[in-house]
Amino acid sequence: MTIKKQNIALLMVGIVTGLSISIGHGVFAEREQPSAAAGLPVEELRTFSDVFGRIKNDYVEDVEDKDMLENAIRGMLSGLDPHSSYLDHEQFKELQVGTSGEFGGLGIEVGMEDGFVKVIAPIDDTPAQRAGVQAGDLIIRLDDTPVKGLTLNDAVKIMRGKPGTVLKLTVVREGVEKPLKIDIERAIIKVRSVKSRMLEGNFGYVRISQFQSKTAENMVDAIDKLKKEAGGTLKGMVLDLRNTPGGVLNGAVAVSDAFLKKGLIVYTEGRVNDSKLRFNATPDDILDNAPIVVLVNQGSASASEIVSGALQDHHRAIIVGTQTFGKGSVQTILPLSNGTAVKLTTARYYTPSGRSIQAEGIVPDIELDQVRVSAVESSFEPIKEADLSGHLSNGNGKKSDKESDENEEQEEESLAQSDYLLYEALNLLKGLAIQREQMQ
Repeated sequence: MTIKKQNIALLMVGIVTGLSISIGHGVFAEREQPSAAAGLPVEELRTFSDVFGRIKNDYVEDVEDKDMLENAIRGMLSGLDPHSSYLDHEQFKELQVGTSGEFGGLGIEVGMEDGFVKVIAPIDDTPAQRAGVQAGDLIIRLDDTPVKGLTLNDAVKIMRGKPGTVLKLTVVREGVEKPLKIDIERAIIKVRSVKSRMLEGNFGYVRISQFQSKTAENMVDAIDKLKKEAGGTLKGMVLDLRNTPGGVLNGAVAVSDAFLKKGLIVYTEGRVNDSKLRFNATPDDILDNAPIVVLVNQGSASASEIVSGALQDHHRAIIVGTQTFGKGSVQTILPLSNGTAVKLTTARYYTPSGRSIQAEGIVPDIELDQVRVSAVESSFEPIKEADLSGHLSNGNGKKSDKESDENEEQEEESLAQSDYLLYEALNLLKGLAIQREQMQ
């Protein structure tokens, strides 16, 4: 199956408040500039000019005009919402690099909350994840620098650095009394947005860590390989979107489209015509209607929520986990004439049924927290027929349950202990597959 091609305006839907080192994923739009003279607030501009002059003449130190004006622009944008911001030359360049899936830093998606840097989600296989950073952590100190009072851009600049150098994060975590200190070694981060493996019983597992421009293509390739491994057909699939913060809109649309044969995927509404978009599915379902379970949690945001919402509204998948982050806005990267850019919230997006998930998130069909399962030690082992000396064979040419199920039970026990949500998702898929076979 080839990726379904759609003429999609590339808009940013990821957690774009700033990525610790992955400022976000971008897409760019050129627009005719509005007339600067139209409806200017003369009185307010006079006040701005007065303040500018006061700083210029009376501040304790000389301040460059360029710095003052750039700070004014940053303040103007940051006052709108947590996701709009000004990108200088360096930040704009890093954003373009981040979209390709390779960048330097820690590997966490971040935003601002109550003056502190909040971790939206650590990115898979990055220094931050390996060091134990978790979604929901509040970063209160970067080395010896308090975060309170810094802008998100200022914090991101501190988090950037030469690969191999160490940054100490002081974080506050819910349920933990004292702040935690976490040492993270900076690195060049190459994001592999799609991972996959076969679960027992010809059920596939696909993990998306970020939505990049080629994520859907990579996902389809991964599913095709799993289908070949399964002998041509998968009985079902787990799509893991836990702690997947977002990315580009076309990535989310294409991933959803791979499983839907028709209907609306997502639509956006904004003030200008360019921001009013509708995206519809094209025929073909790469899984041939095999059941899907989507795993989500509080770190699933934006593009993840588009996919979850579309599949949920079309009853194409069962959503399992905890309520998602609730980022339902779209950011557009607007390049400026001087090589900088503005990242501006231009629209809200809605699921096919008309739901806005802004500040609400996606509520799973089955709410299930991630728990830690431990094996129970028992000195008593129940005796079965298969344990009796000289027991009769099955009579159907089958091995005894004890022989045939031993390896499978060990694998399932290991999965239950290592990833309880995935274990439950697999059990759910088994039930759905049985039901599907009975109905055929």
